[in-house]
Amino acid sequence: MSFTGLRALLPKHDLRALLILAAIIIIVMPLFLDIFRLNLVGKYLTYAFVALGLVLCWGLGGILSLGQGVFFGLGGYCMAMFLKLEASSPEQTAIQSTPGIPDFMDWNQLTELPWFWEPFHSLSFTLLAVIAVPALFAFIIGVAMFKRRVGGVYFAIITQAIAAILTILIIGQQGYTGGVNGITDLRTLLGWDIRTNSAQYILYFINAILLFACLLAAQVIRKSKLGRLLVAMREREDRVRFSGYDVANFKIFVFCIAAVFSAIGGAMFTLQVGFMSPSFVGIVPSIEMVIYCAVGGRLSIFGAIYGTLLVNWAKTIFSESFPELWLFAMGALFIGVVMAFPNGLADLYQSYALPWLKKQRLRLPARLGGVKTPQKTTK
Repeated sequence: MSFTGLRALLPKHDLRALLILAAIIIIVMPLFLDIFRLNLVGKYLTYAFVALGLVLCWGLGGILSLGQGVFFGLGGYCMAMFLKLEASSPEQTAIQSTPGIPDFMDWNQLTELPWFWEPFHSLSFTLLAVIAVPALFAFIIGVAMFKRRVGGVYFAIITQAIAAILTILIIGQQGYTGGVNGITDLRTLLGWDIRTNSAQYILYFINAILLFACLLAAQVIRKSKLGRLLVAMREREDRVRFSGYDVANFKIFVFCIAAVFSAIGGAMFTLQVGFMSPSFVGIVPSIEMVIYCAVGGRLSIFGAIYGTLLVNWAKTIFSESFPELWLFAMGALFIGVVMAFPNGLADLYQSYALPWLKKQRLRLPARLGGVKTPQKTTK
């Protein structure tokens, strides 16, 4: 997309926010952080995909999902299956009872690769599955819920229950999913070692580019007629329905888009961290992802990314220095932000920082002597 196209899509202040965010993520952090810290930031950015989806789903459409970890995990597991099969060639698993299958399958006495693993030998199929599997799952959930006008707190509880069920299913089917340990020991992508420092840098930039692509896609949706309808649905759903629109279809669509964003983040998480486990699928990670969006601002696509980075940075600092106090600190942060700034830190910027900056910009010419303030004359 050209710079002219960006200016047409983004208002002036949004374009400025995009350029500042891009400079921080693509220039400042790689220059000033070592590879270990940069890889941590890359992991944080994978969660930002989920927060972006929640801005569309929850912020615009008023659909609070407490199960976004499900889609994050589905995307991550699809990528992990491909990487695990590449790491489980007959030569690399010659010491197993059954060479050519993942090690956890051999430990659970499986003698052949399950049929649903077979297509993941192909990277093209894997990339398609990262998008299609979560979207299909979200579509099924959306049709089952929204066509029956299930919403609000009931929908939130149901998505939370789905996250719990999927976690139990993954742990219970240890021979097919790796169980509680997940799929680990992922080393190469088409023969390229993803564990080296140079690979970590490359994956970080790929992750950042995909994040900005999703951000622009979210902005297109916000500025479109669909975005305006989502806001109208959030405020007065009955009026939108009485106007002749099929509200359920719009909800299904935006829920599927949020699922796809989350799945892309999950796939990049697997590539950058080198494993995927059910600990990123369940209730706790799903609620944490909602907190990232709430702290940054559920109405702001930029705020959601800043909120994700801020909360995870605080989590890392507190857990390193005060591991037993982290959960209390996170709860206090969430309660404090929600009580003081219901629309997150983005509202703090819009309500206080931006007006102050405008006043300073107006006063600057007078301070530099470019504009003389009129003075009263006495006769």
